[in-house]
Amino acid sequence: MRIIGNKWTGSILWHLKDEPMRFNEIARQLSGASKKVLAERLKAMEENKLITRKVISSKPVAVQYTIADRGLSALSILEVLKTWTIENNL
Repeated sequence: MRIIGNKWTGSILWHLKDEPMRFNEIARQLSGASKKVLAERLKAMEENKLITRKVISSKPVAVQYTIADRGLSALSILEVLKTWTIENNL
């Protein structure tokens, strides 16, 4: 729970499951998260090897985030949690 239980972490993983995304693309998907919080979550997720970060251009700096194998394995946990919430009308 310490690794995937933070607010926005599960949502970020969910949005990265199909394709890599840039910071602003993720920010648009998570309209309720501030950019500061999003940056903190992405950094923590990278440190925990849930995602990878790749610089795709230097001027201006553009960064792309991709879900890593560990992040993909965490999605199965999130799927079970999603099913449970639906079954219990939560």
